[in-house]
Amino acid sequence: MDRQIVYPGAIPLDTDLLTLQRNVMVALGALTSATLGSAVVADGLACTPTSPASMGVVIAAGSITSLSVIDVAAFGSLAANLSPLVKMGINTAPTAFALAAPTTPGYAVTYLIESCLLESDSNDVVLAYYNAANPSQPFSGPSGGSASQPTELVQTVALQAKAGVAATAGSQMTPAIDSGWTALYAVTLTYGQTSVTSGNIAVVPGAPFINLKLPQISNIQFNNIMSFASSGSFTVPSGTTQVRVRLVGGGGGGAPGSATQAGSGGGAGGYAEGVYSLSPGQTIAVTTGVGGVGQAASAGTGGGWGTATSFGPFCSATGGNGGALGPNVSPGGDGGIGSGGQVNIQGGIGSDASPASFGWGGCGGASFFGGGGRAATTSGDEQLGHAPGSGGGGGYGGACASGAGANGLVIVEY
Repeated sequence: MDRQIVYPGAIPLDTDLLTLQRNVMVALGALTSATLGSAVVADGLACTPTSPASMGVVIAAGSITSLSVIDVAAFGSLAANLSPLVKMGINTAPTAFALAAPTTPGYAVTYLIESCLLESDSNDVVLAYYNAANPSQPFSGPSGGSASQPTELVQTVALQAKAGVAATAGSQMTPAIDSGWTALYAVTLTYGQTSVTSGNIAVVPGAPFINLKLPQISNIQFNNIMSFASSGSFTVPSGTTQVRVRLVGGGGGGAPGSATQAGSGGGAGGYAEGVYSLSPGQTIAVTTGVGGVGQAASAGTGGGWGTATSFGPFCSATGGNGGALGPNVSPGGDGGIGSGGQVNIQGGIGSDASPASFGWGGCGGASFFGGGGRAATTSGDEQLGHAPGSGGGGGYGGACASGAGANGLVIVEY
């Protein structure tokens, strides 16, 4: 962290104090980025019905961490600094919102509670200034003009409740998220309702809350496991509130060999892993990616692409690209990409193939779970992606079919 140097007898400057504050903020931002990353993260900010019960909700104290810049405008005598920095807005007091139920029988409406980091000048005060002509009589405000000036630059959490369009119950839509804002909660109210209950409040899927703190992470035990080799759904068992999910997208298929060209390998599917807080009885859709197809000998086209794997809105991984065919070197397929997890890994890239039929073919890319299919001069099982999400191998040595990529996989521990 940068530090200011001052000397005995030196005339103090206002920038000594301002730079000290900026340096501390930069250091904390760098530390936050190293631990939480640069994506938006929310902590606290629990949404509960008002008490006593009424048509309203209360958002508790909490924080939002978000990527911003050091100072978008001048900070006192310090000029603006647009270098990127992770910042934290903090609310130390709760925020209340009054909501209204639809006035049409049979209708419902959904409110979206969204948030963002807000920086604003605050606490305007008429300050005393040094009067060189009469030091015993300070100026009131700059040059004695009695103008007030902000004395704090505060970083808080801005919150708003955005009403959707009322519609027949069950068909109402949650409003779209505003640009620059992050969705936290959806509150659904029906005609005739006179108070909000906890059952009306739902966390928006993908809301970036910190689900676990360090002491909780050390105590988590997952005693059960369920794997999905094909698409389906996962219902959270009774007594379960946290799950760990690992998934990989489908692998790409290899490219076939021909009389003039060897085939390259398919890329592996991406990988994602994360721990998520869920509610007992909650059902999550599970989509398992399908491996890209291999191609018949001399098909004249590259391998098929693998499809994506996902665990509801929480995390996903795209499939690997199929091995390509080109007039010169045949490039291997790119690996898929994981997203939404605390760990996101790109799948391995399939090996390139040399341009002639007598050259070497490409092997399939390795996934997180293992290696892909090998290149072969005759089509066979060795060309298939071996581990979940791995790529298929290419053909070479003349007209030779290629191998398919392996299907994706979802593993849920609870």
